[in-house]
Amino acid sequence: MHRKPLLTLLQNHTTSESDEQTMLNQTIEFVNQYPNCFERSLAIGHITASVLITDNKCQNVLMTHHAKLNLWLQPGGHCDGDNDVLAVALKEAQEETGLKNFSSESDDIFDIDVHNIPARKNIAAHLHYDIRFWLIADIEKPLIISSESKELKWIAIDEVQNYNNDRSISRMLDK
Repeated sequence: MHRKPLLTLLQNHTTSESDEQTMLNQTIEFVNQYPNCFERSLAIGHITASVLITDNKCQNVLMTHHAKLNLWLQPGGHCDGDNDVLAVALKEAQEETGLKNFSSESDDIFDIDVHNIPARKNIAAHLHYDIRFWLIADIEKPLIISSESKELKWIAIDEVQNYNNDRSISRMLDK
């Protein structure tokens, strides 16, 4: 079953955050219910993968000003049929930042979030079941802004709430 690797990651993920636990349960239910959960064409929602990128001292976070959503977010994107969520997260991190070398403390899920994506043009509102990983990058390496972003910026952790104060972001920073 192509969903089994993700289900294993989800079942191994533990959290002390009640809101994240609820979203973890929702995500497991969603993945079990929809064999095509990795496909963007699943109109009610789909699995996405993203990364919290910090410097090696965990003092700064790399955020992107998302062009379509007009929000400061962590890099990430659609799985588009790929069931290897970590590989998708790494690919998105590279494409959206221009960085190539990351280190990680773990290949385990760092955070899970389920959030609404508003309707745009010919795409109905839907849910993203976002599987998040934590990566570490060299703050001195040059960044390359992709067409998906208006801007990329290393932001001091205690300043991130000035760019995005959503609980989805602050929960990751609290960890």
